Amino acid sequence: MDGIRFERRGEGDYYKVLLHIGSTYVPISDEDVEELKKQSAILGDKLLEFFLDRVGYSSYLREQVKAELGKIGDPPKQITLLRQWILEV
Repeated sequence: MDGIRFERRGEGDYYKVLLHIGSTYVPISDEDVEELKKQSAILGDKLLEFFLDRVGYSSYLREQVKAELGKIGDPPKQITLLRQWILEV
């Protein structure tokens, strides 16, 4: 599956949120989810950079995220959608 999406998991799961990047997924800690939500309201065009720092454990993941977001279009649209997705988690 292409694209980026968040998956909310059950309360019994250790990681309650997974980030799907194409066919790859990354578990996101509760602390990272809360920090992403907090910073999404504060950061403007630096949100993508912050997001990559929090969830991009490797250069591979960073490149995957950038490639999938690149399919969306221009950077302002990418950031708007990223912010929306984060706040919906």
